[in-house]
Amino acid sequence: MRRVISFALAGVSVIGATSLAGCSSMSSTSWDMFKSAPPTVQVRLESNPPGADATTSLGAGCKTPCSVSVPAPEVPFTVAFALPKYQPVSVPVNVIRNPGDFTTPASVTTDPNPIFAELQPAVPPKPVRKPHRPKRPKPVAPAAAPAAAAPAAGSPFPDPNTGNR
Repeated sequence: MRRVISFALAGVSVIGATSLAGCSSMSSTSWDMFKSAPPTVQVRLESNPPGADATTSLGAGCKTPCSVSVPAPEVPFTVAFALPKYQPVSVPVNVIRNPGDFTTPASVTTDPNPIFAELQPAVPPKPVRKPHRPKRPKPVAPAAAPAAAAPAAGSPFPDPNTGNR
């Protein structure tokens, strides 16, 4: 029985030695398969009116309403909304990382989510008005002599300045 156990141990040690020799020839890049991929965040983008082009500062974009998946950055990012005939809007987005513990996995969320933008209509430029020019006063006729202001002698009406009635 001792011989069987000793042969078994010898076989295991030979197999282990050959397998370890194989491990030493593995390149360091093969260990990359054990690294986890960077976390991504699913972000919902909405606007009023819908149909705006939404583009994140991380590069991803779509037409609202939509949802994009972006790599979770270490710092806040922005989402720019643009629609013809509306003023563009930029919304800041905070990244919230919740470290996991023994009972829950780590998670990454954004604030706000969904990201909403209220687009305001672009105000058309006011028409340029011509400057207001005051009207020229009519030329005043030279003052007539008081005798010329009296009614004509052949008038059927009596002269109001005279006391005759």
